[in-house]
Amino acid sequence: MSIAVKSFAYTSRNDSGKIVKGKIDAASEAAALSKIRGLGLQPVTVEEARAGTGLNREVTIPGFEKGVDLKSLAVMSRQMATMISSGLSLLKALTILSSQTENKRLAGILQQVSVNVEQGGSLSDAFAMHPVDFPPLMINMIRAGETGGFLEQALESMAVNYEKEAKLRSAIKSAMAYPVMVLVMSFAAVILMLVFIVPVFKDMFAGFGGSLPAPTQMLVTLSENMFWIAPVLLVLGIVGWLWWKANKNTDAVRRLIDPIKLKAPVFGQLVRKIAVARFTRNFANMISGGVPILTALNVVGETSGNWVIAQATQRIAESVRTGQSITKPLANEPVFPPMVVQMMAVGEDSGSLDTMLMKIADFYDDEVERMTDALTSLIEPLLIAFLGVVVGGMIVALYLPIFNIATAVK
Repeated sequence: MSIAVKSFAYTSRNDSGKIVKGKIDAASEAAALSKIRGLGLQPVTVEEARAGTGLNREVTIPGFEKGVDLKSLAVMSRQMATMISSGLSLLKALTILSSQTENKRLAGILQQVSVNVEQGGSLSDAFAMHPVDFPPLMINMIRAGETGGFLEQALESMAVNYEKEAKLRSAIKSAMAYPVMVLVMSFAAVILMLVFIVPVFKDMFAGFGGSLPAPTQMLVTLSENMFWIAPVLLVLGIVGWLWWKANKNTDAVRRLIDPIKLKAPVFGQLVRKIAVARFTRNFANMISGGVPILTALNVVGETSGNWVIAQATQRIAESVRTGQSITKPLANEPVFPPMVVQMMAVGEDSGSLDTMLMKIADFYDDEVERMTDALTSLIEPLLIAFLGVVVGGMIVALYLPIFNIATAVK
């Protein structure tokens, strides 16, 4: 059950007697007073804050609001683990985190979590009320930590996991930054030439008489129609991007797109390595955290980020439920490389499956980093050549009529 949270403005004094002002979210004034004292402050005045208006209101555009990123989750997990291991109560740790985290969305969510915990709920249940911001992996790990009495270790494991995941995503984004920039420059160069340069040549061609070469005529026709082509392309691009952002995680879209990703030339291997690295690392974390294997399998498939692996994991879970080992049905899934199957079999036989899974994850992390570097080195000259062909082709098309006239005069 969701608890209504109100915002309270307060004035207080710290240990040195200085006035400290701020805002805090709580279910009631009494809860707000308790939170303020939990921060080591002595409340002076507390009153419910009204919603901001005008320039004081934070503007959020639908679809563009900032969510809870992996780095924020990693920092929060590590700080919470440190506080709990230092003897702080869970409620006080949540109160401190909600007041000092830089991510405003996470700060607001932690305040709501704090209210739910204060009302007697567990941390995992409070996190489960925010499934968009807290992944199933984190919720299940925290639940296992609460049950087994190793919450700080579970949080520390999550911190390491999300730090590695953030590093992996950063490496991929860095590798794609240059190609995307070159493609944008190519598109911009084509638009600018069609809008500003081709019309100048068009007026010059009008005095030549006769028909224009096919490439030149195509450029002139495109230039004449850019007044409606450009807005249509812009609208289609925005609508397509918004549609993709809203539907990319739906089952219908993933069922269609994810198999294509795995089969794509060159990039398919990269996508597979990334998915396997996520699957094995998250699986290792859940097993070492005391999560039952069936529960872990039901969660880690989705954390891989690929629908094909998620479906394969479900089939493996069904086989394990009937009493089979993990590696036997795993070998029947072609999406998992033979090395993964063999190493997991060794880990299962030796009773060190979590250790072996982490070694596989580290190996594929290194493979992803190596492959992204290699692809970047390969893509850069290809894209420069592509840009040269596009712009150079347009210039040649513009000068073809002049070349034809010069040839005719000779």
